[in-house]
Amino acid sequence: MQFLRRTGLVLLWLAAPLLAFAAANKNDPYLVPLRGAGNIALVAASIMIVILLLRRGRWRTIAGKLLVMFWCLPPVLMSAAHLKYELRKNEVLGASAAEARQLGPHFMVGYSSFPEVARLARLGLIGGIYVTRHNIRGRTVEALRAEIEALQDVRRAAGLPPLVVAADQEGGIVGHLAPPLTKVPALATLAGLAPDEQQAKAEEFGRIHGRELAGLGVNLNLAPVLDLKPPQRRNRLDFHTLIGQRAIATDPSVVSTIASAYVRGLEESGVGATLKHFPGIGRVRTDTHHFSANLDTPVRELETTDWLPFREVLSHSRSALMVGHVTLTAVDPDRATSHSKRVVDGIIRETWGYQGMVMTDDLVMGAIYQNDVCKAVVEAINAGVDMLLVAYDGAQFYRVFACALEGSRQGGLDAAMLHASAARLERGFPTEQARAASGAIHLVETSPSRTGGSPARGETRIRSR
Repeated sequence: MQFLRRTGLVLLWLAAPLLAFAAANKNDPYLVPLRGAGNIALVAASIMIVILLLRRGRWRTIAGKLLVMFWCLPPVLMSAAHLKYELRKNEVLGASAAEARQLGPHFMVGYSSFPEVARLARLGLIGGIYVTRHNIRGRTVEALRAEIEALQDVRRAAGLPPLVVAADQEGGIVGHLAPPLTKVPALATLAGLAPDEQQAKAEEFGRIHGRELAGLGVNLNLAPVLDLKPPQRRNRLDFHTLIGQRAIATDPSVVSTIASAYVRGLEESGVGATLKHFPGIGRVRTDTHHFSANLDTPVRELETTDWLPFREVLSHSRSALMVGHVTLTAVDPDRATSHSKRVVDGIIRETWGYQGMVMTDDLVMGAIYQNDVCKAVVEAINAGVDMLLVAYDGAQFYRVFACALEGSRQGGLDAAMLHASAARLERGFPTEQARAASGAIHLVETSPSRTGGSPARGETRIRSR
């Protein structure tokens, strides 16, 4: 019995700092499972343990007093974290109409609470929403469709442009709305077919996704994946990127053929495609959901391999381009592509001439969020990124938007970049209104880029009509 009591006491000493840490960081994305009922359970457990320690007379000794104080910390730290969150939220919700008009269109947010996201939509603090499995779990397609329509009604009533409504339906292991939507095989399953069959099947997959997403009210699909399939197994700790299962093929021409056909099928229903994850993560072994990652391949080699599918599909579609949180060390060794002006403005805009919508991968991913997220947000906007995605944990929107708000108020945002981005978004939203005003993308001759050097002979640029 004495041994059990001592063991229990040791466990209490070990558990106290862990729970205190969890309480102080209750709003961290890694602790999403503790939100709501988990937070209540943590506070209730702390209070019960304090009462138990007091009844056992632990307060009489110095060590006992310290232990009781440790177990008093979780409720206090959780209250402080919640207060900080509410203050930041109120700051964002209190942004002026001018600030909302300037910054709001550049943010896309995932959500769990309809009233909360409806308020953001009405105030113009967001330009898009991201729907995923928790938005459809336990519900009918009709219920989610009505919810999306209601949000678009909120926008119309407020005199604001329609929301971009995005989903993540790649096929295969990534189909966050399937079921109840149709579960389509991965595009990689088509790589072994003859070219004609590849195109026919891929276009069919695109039509299925496009028809069902458009019927739901979704107008942008975060697909297809254009990263080249890695020739070797990735890091054993890669639990989320799993690009080996999501990439189409190792051959750029096969990727281009299949992806182009898929995008055609998708666009037939008025749903836009998103090509991802530039500059490519097939060669990267680190999972950017959790860690920073470097792509050390020379640009000349990437241009003739990994980047061929991106340029080919962009040249024949209205697709958006998603930039990932991989650092292209040959161009900008100090920051990830998602907030690198040398890459976004230098390569994508200037060298390639692409003037469509560029969006970030989820800013809640560890490669960005665990570093200086405020610096990344400001740099992304100044780099010419059009849409900043906050998908996995929508509650982080307030932190991310507050970063942009602070940057704006301190004069840290590039007005010319914001103006150019606003123009791109206005003509590039994949909605009925925007489709009527926007055309396809075509290739034109290039000129030397601002970032130095002349393009190779025969190189082309991609531009929106």
